[in-house]
Amino acid sequence: MPRWKPDARERLAVAALDLFAEQGYDETTVAQIAERAGLTRSTFFRHFGDKREILAAGQETLSRLLAAGIADAPTDATPLAAVVAGLERASGEMTSFNRDLSPRLHAAIEANEELRTRDAMKSIGMAAAIVDALMQRNVPEPTAQVAAELGVLAFKVGYRRWADPSRDDDPGELTTYTRAAFDELQAAATGLR
Repeated sequence: MPRWKPDARERLAVAALDLFAEQGYDETTVAQIAERAGLTRSTFFRHFGDKREILAAGQETLSRLLAAGIADAPTDATPLAAVVAGLERASGEMTSFNRDLSPRLHAAIEANEELRTRDAMKSIGMAAAIVDALMQRNVPEPTAQVAAELGVLAFKVGYRRWADPSRDDDPGELTTYTRAAFDELQAAATGLR
């Protein structure tokens, strides 16, 4: 078995999602994931604390990118414009690898209550990162909370549309989808008055 390859993390994620689909999350072991990926258990644990982390592996990175985009927004940007900057930064980092894994990831999450709960926590973590970044810009907390929820929802809607497995064409960049979803949701919120 090879000791190290530069794509070990991705190989472990693919192996895990394949096994979750084939035999279920609860029945899949770390040893099986490592074996399927052609790696060792110790390599698995260098990348993930446990098999649950595979499904939330990008959460910290995504939250960090959202916050960085907000922090780098022009100083005169409105809270919503800053959230758009965060969405653009985070969405710009997503690749075809993320899109290709999405249907498997979704299937694994939908098949397991614990994973559905963990996925909901991911959204809470993203919102908290956005709120913190906005408050660093002196945005009042209630405003930051509303903007964060809109941003998280826009990311989720845009990502779902971008990763839709039924599409036969190249969907292009995720940024296009998250921005369109944000604009759509902002218009819907304005219509609530």
